[in-house]
Parts: sequence; C-alpha cells; structure tokens
Amino acid sequence: MATIYIDDKPFEVKDGQNLLDACLSLGFNVPYFCWHPAMHSIGACRQCAVKQFKDENDKRGRIVMSCMTPANHGTRISIDDPDAIRFRRSVIEWLMLNHPHDCPVCDEGGECHLQDMTVMTGHTYRRNRFRKRTHLNQYLGPFLNHEMNRCIQCYRCVRFYREYAGGDDFNVFGSHDHVYFGRHKEGILESEFSGNLVEVCPTGVFTDRTFKRRYTRKWDLQTAPSVCIHCGLGCNIIPGERAGELRRILNRYNGEVNGYFLCDRGRFGYDFVNSDRRLRQPVLSVAGERKSVSRKEVLDSLSHLLYFGANVIGIGSPRASLEANFALRTLVGPEYFYQGISEREFRMSSLIKDIMQKGPARSPSLHEVEKCDAILVLGEDVTNSAPMLSLALQRSIRQKPMKACQRLRVPEWHHNAVCDVIQDERGPLFVATPVSTKLDRVATLSYHSAPDNISRLGHAVAHALDPKAPEVPGLSDEMTAFAERAASALSEAENPLIISGMGCGSESVIRAAANVSWALHKADRTSHLCFVVPECNSLGLSLIGGASLDSAIRDVREKNFDTVIVLENDIFRRTDSASLDEFCQRCRHIIVIDSLETATALKAGVVLPAGTFAESDGTIVNNEGRAQRYFKVMKPGQDIQESWRWLLDLIVIADKPEAAQWKLFEDITNALSESIPAFRPVREISPPAGFRMTGMKIPRQPHRYSGRTAMAAHMNVHEARPPDDPDAPLSFSMEGFEGIPPSTLIARFWSPGWNSVQSVNKFQSETGGPLRGGDPGSRLIEPAAVPGVTYFNGIPAAFEPDAEEKLVVPLHHIFGSEELSALSPAIIELAPEPYIALNPADMEGLRVEEGAETGLMIGGGTVWLPVRRVDSIPSGVAGLPSGLVGLIGIDLPLSARLRKRGEGGK
Repeated sequence: MATIYIDDKPFEVKDGQNLLDACLSLGFNVPYFCWHPAMHSIGACRQCAVKQFKDENDKRGRIVMSCMTPANHGTRISIDDPDAIRFRRSVIEWLMLNHPHDCPVCDEGGECHLQDMTVMTGHTYRRNRFRKRTHLNQYLGPFLNHEMNRCIQCYRCVRFYREYAGGDDFNVFGSHDHVYFGRHKEGILESEFSGNLVEVCPTGVFTDRTFKRRYTRKWDLQTAPSVCIHCGLGCNIIPGERAGELRRILNRYNGEVNGYFLCDRGRFGYDFVNSDRRLRQPVLSVAGERKSVSRKEVLDSLSHLLYFGANVIGIGSPRASLEANFALRTLVGPEYFYQGISEREFRMSSLIKDIMQKGPARSPSLHEVEKCDAILVLGEDVTNSAPMLSLALQRSIRQKPMKACQRLRVPEWHHNAVCDVIQDERGPLFVATPVSTKLDRVATLSYHSAPDNISRLGHAVAHALDPKAPEVPGLSDEMTAFAERAASALSEAENPLIISGMGCGSESVIRAAANVSWALHKADRTSHLCFVVPECNSLGLSLIGGASLDSAIRDVREKNFDTVIVLENDIFRRTDSASLDEFCQRCRHIIVIDSLETATALKAGVVLPAGTFAESDGTIVNNEGRAQRYFKVMKPGQDIQESWRWLLDLIVIADKPEAAQWKLFEDITNALSESIPAFRPVREISPPAGFRMTGMKIPRQPHRYSGRTAMAAHMNVHEARPPDDPDAPLSFSMEGFEGIPPSTLIARFWSPGWNSVQSVNKFQSETGGPLRGGDPGSRLIEPAAVPGVTYFNGIPAAFEPDAEEKLVVPLHHIFGSEELSALSPAIIELAPEPYIALNPADMEGLRVEEGAETGLMIGGGTVWLPVRRVDSIPSGVAGLPSGLVGLIGIDLPLSARLRKRGEGGK
C-alpha cells in the first residue's frame, strides 16, 4: 500500500494505481472521458487534470493528468485547487465547441457521461457563436445508431473495438478536430461485441437502435437485476421495461463474470419477450378445436385430468429455472422426471458435470480466464457458442507479453507504453475445431478436422505432458507437431487453461480435454478446465438429475404413460420429428407450460402461458457452476404466470403432501436446497423476500419515474396501486431505499452527479474490482481434493473420409442458432440462411457449384440446401448450421449422403 495526500489529507491506496483510479476508488469525483477501467489510460481528453505538489512546502504546484500519473508513496495532489478547476472547465469548453448541444432530442439524454462531466466541471455557458463542424452519419447495422456530430474525440470507441475486442472493420480517420470514427465505408459492423459502443461512448454518438424504435428516457424505465439467458455463461444484465414492454438490455457489472461488457446476442436478443408468438392466455383443445380460456377454466379442466390418477411424466428444460424444474420434478416424482434433452446432449452434460465434481481441475470464471497465459481450445467455436468467453480469451493472450512490461516496470494502466512494449506479440493459444473460427486470427496454431481427430489430438497433448496418459497410435506429422508445441506451452505456463464443450457433439473430445488438464495436474501444474454448455441452465438441470428425452420417448412407448407435462421446452428442436410425432400420438394428454407458441405447444391439449425471464424470478447455474438469481422486471399479464407458479397450482390439484404448503418462490428454493445437497448454497445467494434496507424495499423504478397516471389516463385519471411482489425485496414503485443495496439486488447504477453507466465505480470496492459486498452468485462446484486421477481411455480411431457419405457436424452462429434471440427482429436481420458447408475438393467430387442446391439425406427424407464453400472444413466432412429455421431437430454429428438435383435416392 502507498500513502498519498489529497488536498492535504492522507489516504492509503493500492500499489500500481494511477491517481485517477485511486481517487475514484476513494470516492472522489474527478471528471474524465478517455479513461476506462477496462482499457486504462491514454491521456487523450485532458479532462482529469489535478494539481500536483513536490512536497508539503510547495505552494505553486503544476497541472498533471491524473490518469497518466502514478499514485506513488508520498504523492501530494489537489482536486479542488482553483487552477485545476479552471483548467478542467476550459477543457470541457473546447471539447464542446463542435458539439450540437442537442440533449433534448439525444437518445443519451439523462444518462450521458458528457452531461455529468459538464455539470461537474461547472461549464455552464457556451461562448462560441461560430459555425460548427459537421459530419455525415453512417448506417452501421441493425444494432447501432450513429450520430458523429456529438463526438468529443475521446477515442474510447476505437480502442474498445480494435484493441480490446479485436475487430478490424472500424477505425479513426482524419486528424486534429476533424477526426471521424466509423467504417471505411457504410455497412454492418462485424464484431460480435459492437453493441458495447453504446455504453463505452460517453456521449450520444453510438446509441441503441433497437431501443430507438420505442424510446423512453432512462428515468422512465423500470429495471431489475437479471441474468442473460442466451448462452451458458450467465452474464449479468439490467432489463428495462415501460408500459408492459421490454425496451432494452444494459450490462450489469459482475467482476467475476462479464465485467463491463456484453455480447450483441445478449444485448439485442431480448425482443422475443414482445414477440407476436407470445402465449398470453391459457389454451384448451376441445374436440380438436383450440380456444383461449381463463385461468380458472384451465385449472378446472386440469383438476379432472390430474385428480383421476393420470400416469404423468414431466419433461424439464435447460432454459427453465432451477425452481421450475424442481417443482415439476416434485409434481411427477424424481423417477418420472426427464431433462428434455437428446440422449447425446444428456450424456455430454452428465460427463461434464462428473468431471467438474470429481476431477481436480477448477472451472474458471470469465475473470479468471482473462488471467490465463496459455490456452488450448478443443472442438468449440467459442465466438459463436459462448461469445464473452471469446472476449476473455482476447485478454488472456496478452498475459505472457505483459511479463515484459513487468520486467521493464511499465505500469499496466499506461496503455500506450504497454502497446509500445508488447507490439503485436501474443501469448500461446492453440485452437482445434472442425472448421475455422474467428480465434484462428490470433491463434498460435490452428487445426481443423473431424471431432474424432480432434479428440485424438487432445489425447496426444495429454500424453506429451504425461507419458502415463494413453498413447495415441498413428498420429500424422501435423498432429504430432501441434501436440508437442501445445504441450510445451502449457507446461511452461503459470496459469494454463483447457477449453472444450458440447459444441461439436463429441463425448470423446470432452474426455480428451479432461485428460490434458489432469496431465498438467499430475505434473503439479495448476490448470483451469472450462466447459461450454449450450443453454443458460444446462449445468443446473444436470445437477437436478433425470433421464434424457429419448428415455421419455421410450418409456411412453413401453410403460403406457398417458400424460406428459412439458416445461419451457420445444422438444421438436431436440430430436427427429418422426419419433416425436409418435410420442405425441401415444400421449393422451400433453400439457405445455411455455412463454412462446412452439411446435410442441401446437401439439398440446393444454397450454399454460408462462412468464419469460423478464416476468419471472428464478435461479440458473452457469458453465462455471455459479448459481445466480434473476428477478422479474415487470409483472406478468393477467393470465400469465411464472412456470413454477403454474406448477404450484398443479401440485395443489394433485394433492402432493410434501409440497402442498409451498406458496412462494422462497418455499421452492428452500425445498430445493434441502432436497439436493449440491444446491445448499442457493438459498444464500440473494437476500430473502422479507429483506429491507432501513425498513424499505429496493425500488425497481428510479426516483424520477414519471407518467404512471398519464399512461392510463384514457381509462382512469387515478393512479393505480403498484402491484405487490411477495417473492422479492424489490418493489414495483419509485418509493423505497435509494442507497447502495446488496450486489444481488442492484437494479440500476446511479449516484448523485453520476447518471450514466460510469456510476458503477460508486458501487465497487475499487474501480475495476468487485462490487461492494462481493459480486453476485455463489459457486456450487469446486475441484475435488483427490491425490490422483484416472485417465480416460477409449481413444477413437482416426477419421477416414467415406466416398459415399459425409460426416455432418454442427456449425454454430451467434445470430440465429440460439432459440429465443432468433425471434428478435434485429437478430433475424443478421442470421444466415440455411446452407451446407463443403470443402472445395468435395464440391468438385459432387460436381456442384457454390449456391447450388444439394440434398442431405437424413432419416429417410432429404433436406435441400444451397452449398457454401468453406476452405477450412476437412475433406469428408460437411457442416450444417445449428438451430436455424428448417434445420431444427437434427441431432448432429451424423453420417449422411449428399446428392444433386435429379440424382436418384441411392
């Protein structure tokens, strides 16, 4: 620790900080623009000026930029010195010379960092009366709106986009005060993280285009703490609601998970909540006719069905909360609860769970991934299946080069000096996938082949690390060189990381990744092992238990179950439609609880409309094993209920004695914690519903929230009473505690004088550090303390291309492959059309050109798709986009024959 003096008062600060970082961590208000805690200092804006003194006898001092000055022991500064105040005021004035001063019509108004800093510096009068510089704006795609005239040249946008996120189609052009930030020509931004410019930009240059369609000022948005449901990483978010409609998503800082950023799917995939496909009333099928009914009518119908002893099974869902899945499991009994995923996915998720629980390797948080200094990726296209993990890897490859900065004593916060030292040097990153990924651009070495060959490569790396690991016979020279080089880098690293997952559909690849990690462990090298899971609660569902969807289909056929309850799951996405059609015919009664009209809901005799994540409370477990609570941001519609609340109604009807006393969300959570040992910490991850701060709930609405009366004035001029929320210590009101609540309950980041997202520094223990009281969530899985491990055997044979058939592997797309976000208009615009990817040699063998329709023969039928040439896909392998419309229900990988139009079926 170092002691510095601020306006003659001593303060202890952490070693290695700059003065701006130190002052903000201590709670002082120092204005800034170009500095960002995740991107550090470049000294571009000159706004953070303070006066520094040589010692206590120096009365004159000198102006310095606090972001570029180290907080060394004995440093003396003044924030409130009149010279520093005048300097900061002059800086904001010249930065504002060409600004249009259009706050009343700017989307950023009311949450603008420029507004906050203008007030903070005391700049209140515009003296310039000359003509302003103007720019033409660009179309940058469906996510962002561009208004270049508001720019103050802080360089944050280009630094984030190019240096932090690794994008290359966005840059800065021009010089002096004619600087332009945009693309070389108008077009859609290619980075999966472009939406972060909305929050990175301190003015209104980049704003949320999806929000603009139904714009509302920040202070009129009702918000709540929540968790992203569009992949398995569990990023924290703040959804904003107005008039019963979800309007936007902002990042919610969690130092261990997503930090300051989100991917574009998580930020812009929310519009399924407002979709025309939403189920808003219960539906009954009577004599083959579907009709909407009231809640009472549907429960009366279900009381007859369940009371008279129906043989019921339950199909859960990896996109439903722990509480909803557990309530269904309680209703039908553990032996009749099925996870609702294919047999292949069930085996892979069970394998991952067992490796995490019984193995010695720790599953890292995203923050810990950033600190790893050598990485091996086996079989997973993380940019498309878990985008924020890809962003973390962009940071991790800087770790080894940063050691040169440490030797030269260059502080990490001095961005330009760091860049001068490390240049284009990158740390070791080895990627083995069926087809090229965006990480290949920064990878040390890449390898593309069939999943079995990737598994063999992983086992070869493990054997190179530990000769006692299974040996792989018949390796090619390319694989041998890759394995030796990767093993050498991993063994020399301080924090090696192995990444794999369910993306290529191979249990063998998962076992190979575990072997590599365990080989490092046996060599006394602490390694991290990160698995990517496909959905927001895939790991949580695996911890609950149950059998696969294929087992449910088999049991209905063999044991004559006549009633099935399907929870938030379109089972027609999970396996082939032929077997599911037979399954539905054998079930006399199908009850679906879901928020969207799906193919499964259309087969159901009873449909119960469920709330989405925005209308529900729940707990989900991310790929790290971190359980996190999300809260509803708005009350469900009149006939919509949370899934678990519908199940409570059914539990009462079925007269389940062990659960009949459950009334509230906490009752289910407590029962879950007591019933399944793995979930004991879950009840502690968030304060109970009775929690109060100074006797008050935490408000979902900001204290400036307006229009509650006006919104319904056409019906009643009296303000309606805010709805009650018995399940959470949050209120649907602007009345309540306005201080800093526990981190799990932070519904928005706001502090006096800090209206923008930059106010997060007021909620942190230090800038860039954890939130006060700790970051949200609790880890459920820690590595086992075992003296040794037993390696997986069963190395697959080398893949050999077949002259008649191709091995069809899944290809994931950040936009379109995920079920819920694929319903959002902005996401739809960027989702690809279905295609089949082929190697040029295979295209030549089939005598097809790019774009020509080719038949994929699956399950007795043929799917016709245009061919897309992909040079990196190996010969004998074809790629099929996962989850796109028209391609659901195909369990990949599989072997299939391709044929041209006019060619026979044999």
